[in-house]
Formats: sequence, C-alpha cells, structure tokens
Amino acid sequence: MATLKVPANAPPPEEDSEQLRKAFVGLGTDEHAIIKILAHRNGAQRKLIREAYAAAYGEDLLKDLEKEISGDFLRAVLLWTLDPAERDARLANEATKLLTANNFVLMEIACTRSSYDLFKVRQTYHVLYKKGLEEDVAHHTSGDYRKLLAPLVSAFRYEGDEVNMALAKSEAKLLHDKICGKAYADEELIRILTTRSKAQLNATLNQYNDEFGNAITKDLKADPKDEYLRFIRATIKCLTYPERYYAKTLRDSIKGLGTDERALTRVVVTQAEVNMQRIKEEYHKRNSIPLEQAIAGDTSGDYGKVLLELIRNDENCTV
Repeated sequence: MATLKVPANAPPPEEDSEQLRKAFVGLGTDEHAIIKILAHRNGAQRKLIREAYAAAYGEDLLKDLEKEISGDFLRAVLLWTLDPAERDARLANEATKLLTANNFVLMEIACTRSSYDLFKVRQTYHVLYKKGLEEDVAHHTSGDYRKLLAPLVSAFRYEGDEVNMALAKSEAKLLHDKICGKAYADEELIRILTTRSKAQLNATLNQYNDEFGNAITKDLKADPKDEYLRFIRATIKCLTYPERYYAKTLRDSIKGLGTDERALTRVVVTQAEVNMQRIKEEYHKRNSIPLEQAIAGDTSGDYGKVLLELIRNDENCTV
C-alpha cells in the first residue's frame, strides 16, 4: 500500500539525469525540478538515474546533491534516492554511533523488513563498513537491549501463513509466566520474539489475550517508566501491527514545540514505497487529522514539499 506516485510513462533515466544536471547549473539550484523527478520515481528507476548520471557526467549524483542543497531537505532527498538496502544499512550504522545512537531504528529495520530484505541489508552493511551489522549491534548496545537486538537483526523468519495452534497456546503460557515473573529479558521470551514467523507470533499473542484476559502489551506496562519495557512493547507492535507503530512514531515526531525531523524523514522515506497508505489511515484514525495536514503544519520549504509529495496519492498532486 504505497503512496508513491510514478508517471505511467516516466522519461528514460538518461533524460531524468540530464534534467537533474540542469537543475544544478547556473547561479541557483532548481529544487522544484529535483523534487518533481526524484519524488516520483521508484527504487529501480532511481538506481538507473544514478547510473545514467555517473555515465554521462562522471560524477556521483548523491555528491552533487550534497553540493547543491542542504539541511533536512538534503537528508530526505539523499535517503530517498538510495537503494532501500543501502538506505537501511546507513540508517542502521548511524543508529550504532555514539551521537546518533537509536535502538528503535535498529529494531524497526529488523522487525518491519522481510527476512530476504533484512538479509540484503546485512549484506550491504558488510560491503559498506567491512564488518557485520550483528557485530556493531553487539558492540554498541548493552544489557537487555543487546540480548534482544542482536538476534533481531540476524533473524531469518519463515514468511508463510502456516500456524501451529498447539505451539501458540504453549508459548502464550510461557510468555505469561515470564512476564508475571518480571523476567523480561529471559532467553525464552526473546527466542519467541526473534525466531517465530509473524503469523505464528500473532497466533500466540491472540492466544495470550484469550487465555489471560489482557493484551501482552498491557501486561508489559507494569512499570510505565521502564524504558526497556517500552522497547519490548514497541518491538511487538512493529512485528504485529507496523502501521500502528509508525503512526505513533510520526505523531511523536510532530507533536509538541519542536519537530523530530530525523524520525519524520525516516518513516516517510522508508515507507512511501511500502506501507504508507495504511500508516496514513491509522494516523488519521488515531489523531483525527490527515497526516498530510499534520506534516504541512509542522514543516516548511522544500523539506516539507518533498515529504508531502512522497505521501500524497491523489492523481492530481503537484509539486
């Protein structure tokens, strides 16, 4: 359920790269042209544009963009232009660095990508940084977070719909026992969250609710101030209801006096080709305001324009 709008007859990548080059020359930069082209091309097309640009001008399109634009607009355009696996690898690497550390980013990537896509992220990470994502996660996270994140990022889950109800019932009881005993980092609890297919996990959590009268996320609110419990709840939501998780992340990035542009950008650029329509529906349902209106009211300039172009799905949207 993507929101990305691609023209039915998009120009060839050579023409797009030529138009981008023209946007860079002269006294000023044509930001309108950059948005018009890049915000309306899918991942395969953007890759071909980068290749055509390099072949025609001997330059890296991303480096030329860095020379021409700046700030949050630049970050949004660069992340969007990257191949999805490279984008996720770069986001994951940022999330392991001291100044930009973010366990939630690592968890998002691990929980919302398919097993094959996550495998490609790990491959790309190795190529870019000459070491494994698992290695960096183990080295730069600590305590209970490490216990959960390390197997999450290395997971390769079964993607099918087959469910074992007897297993769901037994593991629901196991989860309940661990949570009642406040064993939130127990290896069995972590094993279930990090290895079971999403279909199987959903069956287990439904069984938990039926058997014990509470959603597991409610039982994991025993201590509302416990940040690790918040992290486990977010992990479960990401695995079972990602559109609700992303809608809340967007709301948190916008509400209040300031804007968390990094979170806002990350969700839009990673989900515009994937699940943004459902995220928008969930956002509207939970906040009684369309996401477009919320973003328009909290951003400005070319940064706001590019985000809005990526999430609009009306036929007549214009830059």
